[in-house]
Amino acid sequence: KMAFASHSHRDPSGTYTFSSRPRAVENRSKHSETTKRHYGNIMYDRRVVRGNTYAKHILPTTAQPDPAEIRRQQANRRRAIARKQAREQFRPNTPEALEGRKHTDVQTELYLEELSNIIATTDIECQTDPFLDRPATPLFIPAKSGKDVETQIEEGELFDFDIEVQPVLEVLVGKTIEQSLLEVMEEEELACLKAQQRAFEELRNNELAEVQRLQEMERRHNEEKERRIAQQREVLRKEKEIAEKIAARAYTQQYLAGLLPAVFTSLRRHGYFYNPVEKDIETNFFPWLMDEVNNRVERRYTAREILDTMIYDVTQKRLERFNEEETQPEKSDS
Repeated sequence: KMAFASHSHRDPSGTYTFSSRPRAVENRSKHSETTKRHYGNIMYDRRVVRGNTYAKHILPTTAQPDPAEIRRQQANRRRAIARKQAREQFRPNTPEALEGRKHTDVQTELYLEELSNIIATTDIECQTDPFLDRPATPLFIPAKSGKDVETQIEEGELFDFDIEVQPVLEVLVGKTIEQSLLEVMEEEELACLKAQQRAFEELRNNELAEVQRLQEMERRHNEEKERRIAQQREVLRKEKEIAEKIAARAYTQQYLAGLLPAVFTSLRRHGYFYNPVEKDIETNFFPWLMDEVNNRVERRYTAREILDTMIYDVTQKRLERFNEEETQPEKSDS
């Protein structure tokens, strides 16, 4: 880009003129979002004269800017960029499209608008009129009116100091004496007020001490009363506790008077209480006796079975012999 210098100068007649070399218009892109424009406010341009131009200091265009102002602008620009980056970082973004899909901008307004890449542009030119310096405002002198009249007064005709000063002195002296008397009376009144205030403070302090003494006495009485009430409540609580214990003991004794025999009877009936001799006979002697009786009965039964078997065998053998003896005589007879 080329820089074109501007020239401003003041004519000897006091007229301010401004001239600038012509320059070509920059090529604009079709899409406004691709190029970033920097707009400026003419009201904050130091080269623009505003208000009264009389005796106004005109800043030349070749003046160097203030380094402090440049540093402040750069710091403000950096802070603005940092704030913008922070907002962009924390702003919720659209999630990425799924595989095989892509995001497309869609109009969601009620009335659709035709989108076009061609942007309508218009060139406008303007030229400002030169400003003239305002002349100095002349001093205001009112117009003369009426007629001039003069007279002469001799010494002593209008004013005699010795005579005219007497009422003034009387007034001054009277006012001074009156003011002095008022100040003395005010001092005496202030002294009386201070004495009354001291007496009142002493009386108030005495009354305050008496009130504090009475409050302390009342506090001690209340504490003693609370302590006595607490002691009496403790005594009543202990008496109630003792009465409850006595009633509980009497009820327990009355309840246990019939409970113990029933419990012992039930326990004895269920075998928890027993005679050791009787228990020993029942658990040891009777089982041993029954085992011995069973053994002897079993032996007797076994002996009887053996005897029966032997008797049966003997009878069978004798029967067989008897039958054999009967059959032999029949054979001999034949």
